[in-house]
Amino acid sequence: MATQKTILSGMRPTGKLHLGHLVGALENWVALQEQYQNFHLIADYHALTTNIDSSDIYQNSIDMLIDWLAVGIDPVKSPMFRQSQIKEHTELHLIFSMLITQARLERNPAVKDQVRDLNIESVTYGHIGYPVLQAADILLYKGDFVPVGEDQVPHVEITREIARKFNAQYGAVFPEPEPKLTKFARLPGLDGADKKMSKSAGNTILLSDSPEDIQKKMKGAVTDPQKIRRNDPGRPEICLVYTYHLKFNTTEAPEIESGCRSGALGCVDCKRRCATRIIETLAPIGEKRAFYETRPNEVTAILADGETKARARAEETMKEVRNVMKLG
Repeated sequence: MATQKTILSGMRPTGKLHLGHLVGALENWVALQEQYQNFHLIADYHALTTNIDSSDIYQNSIDMLIDWLAVGIDPVKSPMFRQSQIKEHTELHLIFSMLITQARLERNPAVKDQVRDLNIESVTYGHIGYPVLQAADILLYKGDFVPVGEDQVPHVEITREIARKFNAQYGAVFPEPEPKLTKFARLPGLDGADKKMSKSAGNTILLSDSPEDIQKKMKGAVTDPQKIRRNDPGRPEICLVYTYHLKFNTTEAPEIESGCRSGALGCVDCKRRCATRIIETLAPIGEKRAFYETRPNEVTAILADGETKARARAEETMKEVRNVMKLG
């Protein structure tokens, strides 16, 4: 019987999650836990690379963990844990930092894009080394696959390079993980089809938003600028709201497309129908979220159990690393 493959995936703790997280990662995580051994990382060290203020990290981690549980991540199948509580991450990160050059890290387009998008004036040593810590995160659990968006693929390639170099230098310990992309790897935000949904841009629908908030937010969503009145023909291929229909209202999407192009469907009705489907999608998530919000001790117990399981795997890997390196 083949050994079950391992997946490592995670997010920086930014608090409550939004639709972009749901379609770009969480739905995929839920599906993958039926086939693989999943480990889910709350990347609280990584959060420091773009915001050195750590005062909100714990509460943001709990809010994010509740959303993970609410969408269906099973803590029995998929341990969830904080990066900072598994000290082997920092040890392996230090070792890996000896296996990659500064010039290679400076060529990484993902870091360049993040610096540009967040208007970061001074790039820290920790920020430029973000992909090395990410490599440690993945390889500490011997991840075979990494679910990522297209913008994170360069990070996975750096992980593969580091794994190859370590194995060649010291002995075969690590697999070379493969990226796993999702169909909706990047969901546009409410302010335009070419802009990623993100809290910093203020263009999100949160998984925890009320039906009233969702309807209100959808009313302000950007549509085809040439479709001003109801009878004007529209161009669904450039319309943000139609993109949402393709994801959340697939059965009616052909009818929506036809009505938009002919002018028979106005934008107000189109947005209302889309909002209704999003509300229906999020309703069971909201119920589970409410369940966990009223049981904080259960949430922290799930986190502690996940950290115990992750620590056991991490310690096992580091024993192998020290053995082949003849350290200690």
